[in-house]
Order: sequence, then structure tokens, then C-alpha cells
Amino acid sequence: MNLSPMSLNRFTKLSSLRRLSVPAMAISVAVLLAACQTTPVTTPGVSQPSPRPTAQPGPAMRATSFSQLPGWNNDDLREAWPAVQSSCSVMIRKPEWRAACAAAQQVNGSDLGLLRQYFETYFTPYQLYNQDGTDTGLVTGYYEPLLRGSRRRSGPYQTPLYQAPDDLLTIDMASVYPELKNLRLRGKVVGRKVVPYPTRAELMQGNALAGKEIVWVDDPVEAFFLQVQGSGRVYLPESRETIRLAYADQNGRPYKSIGRYLVDKGEMELSQASAQNIKAWVQANPARKEELLNANPSYVFFKEEKLPDPSKGPKGAQGIPLTPQRSIAIDPQHVPLGAPVFLATTLPNSDRPLQRLVVAQDTGGAIRGVVRADYFWGFGDEAEDRAGSMKQRGMMWVLLPKGMTPPSGN
Repeated sequence: MNLSPMSLNRFTKLSSLRRLSVPAMAISVAVLLAACQTTPVTTPGVSQPSPRPTAQPGPAMRATSFSQLPGWNNDDLREAWPAVQSSCSVMIRKPEWRAACAAAQQVNGSDLGLLRQYFETYFTPYQLYNQDGTDTGLVTGYYEPLLRGSRRRSGPYQTPLYQAPDDLLTIDMASVYPELKNLRLRGKVVGRKVVPYPTRAELMQGNALAGKEIVWVDDPVEAFFLQVQGSGRVYLPESRETIRLAYADQNGRPYKSIGRYLVDKGEMELSQASAQNIKAWVQANPARKEELLNANPSYVFFKEEKLPDPSKGPKGAQGIPLTPQRSIAIDPQHVPLGAPVFLATTLPNSDRPLQRLVVAQDTGGAIRGVVRADYFWGFGDEAEDRAGSMKQRGMMWVLLPKGMTPPSGN
């Protein structure tokens, strides 16, 4: 995500910056630095499918009714209620959400009928549409991985995971230029200039991060996928302790899929580019491991957290723990962070329906577009298997409080 938080924060296309009336310095900084991400919560090898040519462009959010949500009456909303309540603890501060979230505090969360009545009373569902007018998009999955590590570099523990370096500079220009909301830039100061922060390959070739190691783990490929997920757990055999590494920051370079890299190199078909197959490819081609990992210039830094309740997921971009199978990552440019979303997709590698209420509690560097979601499967081997193979088509409806005007710019 949590990956977390699972967590990594949003970017604006550089082409759009050229249309903004901002000083030359702001433009040059934006061009120099790549956009940031929050929780890099992505599935390698995923590409957006071609749009259907018959669709007509229109509003990205179109009001509908709950009767139009496939499977709405079959979903056990009690499973989603903890995620809804946790988001409401944040959303209640917003005037347009106050009435709905205040009412949620009075609802008996164990009564399925009352829960359904609550949503149908206080919310209006809006179906999401892509800019080309299509109503389906990509649904991937992510999870919280478990690695083995040590506080000291020794034996099999040779791959470091780092905290954020002191010279990493974050530029948030929204306070001065509202047009750049959701755009944060990363770089560092060299002399009197702000320059892009080094790529993954440059960081690994140099020794710039020495002294910032949190732990050393025993598998560089698993360490890479921990960065892709955004957060995870590390078991320390020496102390029999399990810690959580949560997302702290990122080097500002755009995420590039190593699965796509293998596809472009002719090493595998797109349909084969799952996390499991990528790991198998590395085992079969150990001499090319660094070449593959460095194909992604993005690099994620972590912070250590205690793990008081192993049943809870990592914190997402909303700052609250993710709920397994009821939290998703979305593009906050199009979907309000914290809003309930009804998701209609299918289980990984299957046509079996997955239709349920989830909550938009996270974001991710590769989660871009209107009808686009990353589904949080949770922790453990099964979650890893499901997340690594999930590349499904899906439809989405965002639930907004009645009377609320849908966000502009969608």
C-alpha cells in the first residue's frame, strides 16, 4: 500500500505545465523533476487496454441509482463498514461530508439492512467514465509482503532498505500556484540549482545512501517488490521481532514497469508479466538481475513502525490503516480520497464476479486515470498470489453525499 502506504503523492503531466501561466523558474523545476507518488501500489507488466471506438466522451461522473449497481444487494456491507467508519473519521471534517459521517456514528454496523438503508439515504452513486467515454478500466491488486532481514549486514542479509536521505528536497507548489495541486516534485540542491534526484541505478552504483540503512534483507528481488507495494513487514530472526516498513518518500523518478521491460525485450508475453513470472525470470537469468531492476528509475524510502496489531494493514494515503479486500488505491485527480466506491470486476484470472463496496483510501504512482483501481488484498501468501496475478477489467461508482457537487476537473 498500505503500501502504502502503500503510501507515494500524485502527479500532473508535464505537458499540462506548459499551459500554465507560472514563472519560468516554476516551469523549469517542473520540467527538471519527475512527478512524485505516494503508495506505489502497482502490478508490474500492466498496460492500459485500447478504448472502445464507439464510446462518446462526456462527464467523468454521471449520477445513477443504487439499483444500477451490479451486485449491490448481494454485498455484505458489514465487511466494508470498518473501512467506511475509519475514513469518516477524517472526512467528517469536510462540510459536505459532515452529515453523512455524523449519521454513520449512529448506525448499528452489525445490521445489514440498516447499513444498506444508510447508504441509500445519505449517498448518490456516480458512475465513473474515462475521458474517451468508456466505462471500464484496469483493476490491479497489491498486498503487504513479508521479508526476512537483520539490523546488521551479515550472511545472507546483503540488500539494504533505506530511510529518506537528508538532501532529498520536496517542492509543493500548490500553495503558490493552485493550478499545480496534487503535484509534488523531488530533487536536490547542487550549487544554486535544483536538479533531479538520482535514479535507482545511480543510487545503487554510488554510496550516497550509506548510513541510512534501516535493515538488510536477504533477497534483492523481494526488496524491489516491497518498494513497488509501498510498505511491508520484515521479520528479524535475531530478535524474533516483526517490524513494518512504511512508505516515507521517493526519489521523484517516474515508476516504470519491469514487467513491461521484459515484454519489450521479447522475454515474455504481456499476459505472462505477473510478479510470480518476473521472479522466476530473475532466477533463470541471475546475471541480468541488475539490468532488470534498474529499468525502473524510481526508488522508495521507508520509515520503521511498530506492529502492535498484525491484523491491521499499513496506512494508506489517507493516513489510516487499510482494510484487506475493502480498500483500494485510486487516482485522486479523479476520485475523492476517502470516498466509498462500488467496484464491479472479476477475481484474478477468472470471470467470477468481484462486486463489492470498497473505500478509496490509498494512491499509487502508476494508478492513473478515472476508471482505475488497485485492490488491496492484505497480508500473506494468498494475498500475494491474488495481487500478483490481478489484471482485470472493471467498472466503478463513487458514492458522494447527497447534495454534494461532483468535483470539477473530472
